[in-house]
Amino acid sequence: MTVGDLAGVELVVAAREQVAAEVVAIRLCRVDGADLPEWTPGAHIDLDLGGGLARQYSLCGDPADRSDLRIAVQREPNGRGGSRLVHERLTVGATVRVSGPRNTFPLVAARRYLFVAGGIGITPIAPMVAAADAAGADWRLVYGGRSRATMAFATTLREKYGDRVSLHPQDETGLLDLAGLFDRPGAGLVYCCGPEPLIAAVQEHCRDWPPGCLHVERFTAPGGTGAPETTIEVALTLSGRTVTVPPGTSILQAVEEAGVQVLSSCREGTCGTCETPVLAGVPEHHDSLLSAQERAAGDTMMICVSRARTPRLVLEL
Repeated sequence: MTVGDLAGVELVVAAREQVAAEVVAIRLCRVDGADLPEWTPGAHIDLDLGGGLARQYSLCGDPADRSDLRIAVQREPNGRGGSRLVHERLTVGATVRVSGPRNTFPLVAARRYLFVAGGIGITPIAPMVAAADAAGADWRLVYGGRSRATMAFATTLREKYGDRVSLHPQDETGLLDLAGLFDRPGAGLVYCCGPEPLIAAVQEHCRDWPPGCLHVERFTAPGGTGAPETTIEVALTLSGRTVTVPPGTSILQAVEEAGVQVLSSCREGTCGTCETPVLAGVPEHHDSLLSAQERAAGDTMMICVSRARTPRLVLEL
């Protein structure tokens, strides 16, 4: 994971553009016009929307342009309110506090890529496509959405890269033919971002591919294991406290209620802000960030959603 150097810095909305139905692209700049931190494809920033509400949005601009950070946000009528606030309040001239950039979905160097994007999942994928193309890699983008009108940047990507970009509006072509995409095991790296049904289907098609071929980013964490929760004990080495975590309470919540400050944001296991070193005990992972190898190692966990397979954990907090 790589992290930038913005920590609650106030940025101003320099430009705003409707790039698809219910999707606005917003360009954020420093109030003083100074350069912004470097970032790499796959990175996101945290927006402090007030009232304790923080949301993460992928950067979809040009990493080489240090003058601004660009995000694209889809309004979700049935969401938790973050996208509504972005659409209603982040008009040109408005300011917002930003942290990051943070990258939990980095692009690994490879000769060949298959990019699969669903809906607003195109936002982290678009800079990856540009980086792969600049590196001379063999790549292909398959981009699906409900309709052309809802697919941000679709026309721009198609015009710039031609047949390497395959557009699949569901109202015209139906669901993506994933079986036809994954007929060559190990044919490079696969990067996928989009709604959970798409990611789950891609994971199933890549099940027999070599480890490390598939990289995904979710908007929400996958469901839990279904196993009943039990009370666990969590020892905090840095603060010298031991916290009891009952069923139905997250480790993060219990630690905060004990008076220990922890950096956190999404509280859904998708942003990586609360990642914490595990010194003893076996975590039960429910996040959507750690790889299979990282989970097996058991030396770090997202305490906002994950619990424990052992009665006791020792955390570096």
